[in-house]
Amino acid sequence: MLAALWPLYGLTIVTPRLRLRLPHEDELAALARLAAEGVHRAGDRPFLTPWTDGGPEDRARFVLQDHWGQLAGWNGAAWRLGLAVFHDGNPVGMVTLCARDFAVVREVTTSSWLGIAHQGRGYGTEARIGLLTLAFDHLDARAALTEVFQDNHASQRVSRKLGYEADGISVDARGDEAVVSDRLRLTGRRWTQQQRPAVRVDGLAACRPMFGL
Repeated sequence: MLAALWPLYGLTIVTPRLRLRLPHEDELAALARLAAEGVHRAGDRPFLTPWTDGGPEDRARFVLQDHWGQLAGWNGAAWRLGLAVFHDGNPVGMVTLCARDFAVVREVTTSSWLGIAHQGRGYGTEARIGLLTLAFDHLDARAALTEVFQDNHASQRVSRKLGYEADGISVDARGDEAVVSDRLRLTGRRWTQQQRPAVRVDGLAACRPMFGL
């Protein structure tokens, strides 16, 4: 089995409605097609990733290349764990947990996208809770970070609902305009104070060395 050589293929996060795990090739193709259909409304730009630049094939290929790249570039000092989000066996999006020098710093960052047809149902919040459960309860993270455009109100609401607090700002180029993002931080102390659904993490023991632990 592939998991015997790459243990992350045996890692699964189970929330009340969702399963988070590495996608296999046919599932990755389905995710790419999902992204091709759109991850936000035309005219919006809620992410730094220019999802509306180019055509559907460009979006699909970006998903493929990004996933293959994070697998190929993995090492214990700098890793990106991109997990497919499944609902009733069907892929609805992807979530990513990233870290550098995690064994020392113990901080992670999160990002995500959902197919536009699957938004507004709470899947994004539930999937991030799954990622944060892995980070805090199983990998002993001290903090989780995220950056959100100030005009991305939906993502702002999700982060603050989960207990993230202001941690400064950053400025990035979005096309030909400079946009301000709020840097948000969720500490382990705040995480323990949150009410959240039960989450199960399977297959982690064999993966711990891959996280630099």
